[in-house]
Amino acid sequence: MILGYARVSTKDQNLDGQRDALAAAGAERVFADTITGTARTRPELDRLLLELRSGDVVVVTRYDRLARSLKDLLAIVDLIQNRGAGFRSLGEDIDTTTPAGKLIFHVFASIAEFERARIVERTREGLEAARKRGRVGGRPPALSPAQKAEVKRMRDEERRPIPEIAALFNVSDKTIRRVV
Repeated sequence: MILGYARVSTKDQNLDGQRDALAAAGAERVFADTITGTARTRPELDRLLLELRSGDVVVVTRYDRLARSLKDLLAIVDLIQNRGAGFRSLGEDIDTTTPAGKLIFHVFASIAEFERARIVERTREGLEAARKRGRVGGRPPALSPAQKAEVKRMRDEERRPIPEIAALFNVSDKTIRRVV
């Protein structure tokens, strides 16, 4: 059985184009989620994977509809293949039901993994170079040292409540709790 999976990130987006393409590819059933691809649980994808049987083929219009990261994609495709099913991505023309398709998928995945490693390496080099020049990354502190001292004084000497101090400094209660 050919099972289609479609996904859009927001309710403003439309699944019709994906449904039409999956039907044209022979999908007998289409599972569709309206949820961000980074969500840990996608109810319809989970249902598709539960109903998957040996010999089935999971079809998507593009692989990014199935997964947002290479790691996620490889894990899902591995799960599909461990169940004796195949995977097809129409946009990238990948079909793991054939030996050549399996090869192309793994080459494609290896190139993507290599590129991800290079991005991480370049980012690390950039951060190291910035640190050598005295720049430190991250979000700037919400309160200056003088403001932190004033927060402590207000809490210890004036016994003001944390929500009141937070409102005065226009920061969250959590920020004040970290200071005191």
